[in-house]
Amino acid sequence: MHEGVVTLFLAGDVMLGRGVDQILPHPGDPALREAYVRDARDYVALAEAANGPIPRPVGFGRPWGEALAVLEDAAPHVRVINLETSVTADGQFAPGKGIHYRMNPDNLPCLTVARPDVCVLANNHVLDFGPPGLRDTLDALTGAGLRTAGAGLDVTRARKPAIVPLGGGGAGRAVVVAFGMPSSGIPKEWAATELRAGVDVVEEPTVAAAAAVTERLREVAGPGDITVVSVHWGPNWGYHVSPAEVRFAHALVDRGVDIVHGHSSHHPRPLEVYGGRLILYGCGDLVDDYEGIGGHDGYRDDLRVLYLVSVAARTGRLTGARLVPLRARGMRLEHACAEDTEWLRGVLGVHSRRFGTRLDDGPDGSLAVRTR
Repeated sequence: MHEGVVTLFLAGDVMLGRGVDQILPHPGDPALREAYVRDARDYVALAEAANGPIPRPVGFGRPWGEALAVLEDAAPHVRVINLETSVTADGQFAPGKGIHYRMNPDNLPCLTVARPDVCVLANNHVLDFGPPGLRDTLDALTGAGLRTAGAGLDVTRARKPAIVPLGGGGAGRAVVVAFGMPSSGIPKEWAATELRAGVDVVEEPTVAAAAAVTERLREVAGPGDITVVSVHWGPNWGYHVSPAEVRFAHALVDRGVDIVHGHSSHHPRPLEVYGGRLILYGCGDLVDDYEGIGGHDGYRDDLRVLYLVSVAARTGRLTGARLVPLRARGMRLEHACAEDTEWLRGVLGVHSRRFGTRLDDGPDGSLAVRTR
């Protein structure tokens, strides 16, 4: 660990089901029950109409594209993603949902190729195929040696933090707690209970709720641990961060949380450095099958971001944050061009300015968060 600094890779939504699953070596059942699309292969056709033919099958690393080399070069100590896909071959669609995501368990190498340390499951797609699909997901991830947080076979296990040993440099572990809010579309009946498998659901972003989360963290985290709260919240589109969300995030930091890792929006939302800690109000999608879908073009959801966050090992204080802009093209991530990077900096800069956050040019075409 370089000079007592811990680097974390934080990703937004990784959606390896539906169209992505169909281009991999072991495509599952393509049947869907959406209002307009009944076959997952139609999403591949939309991507091809936008950016040309996609060979099939592709290798397991194809959806990650050039992101894998970026991660290899950055060598983060901890990798945390929001896995917004059930991993199951189950065919029982959850009722009352308009969209369902699943990936064939035989395609799990498409996830493990990115070497995540923690897969956050507190989201609005992990139960798309009901409790049996969640059990399959947990079994598949555990079998692959992957840690999970935010969902489980009962509320105790859903709330259990994922703990990643760091080793060296004075830091002990990364402790990740995850939960979701109904504002992201998580059905309330998906909330885990003592007798029901599901997601750890926090109803509202209140100061009292933040206190309850951090109290649970205190029972586990010790001196030298880096604490991450990962929360699935807010709408799919838009840059507005509500006053309640801001108060909630600030309350987490005030009570000792080192990083707030927000996700759910399909595009990046504002960032804030508060109390020397980084708050990501929304990381945006990273891997999905949305290419070629119109209707929200102004948000440029084809642009994706890798978040590389560095903190002091002993204190958790932010020492640097680098945003690597990527673009989805042909169901593969590639480096964004200079024009797209400048567009992203302008938009995120404008909406982060209310929080006093500035974005500077970083190395190799990245963006750097000004920490002071």
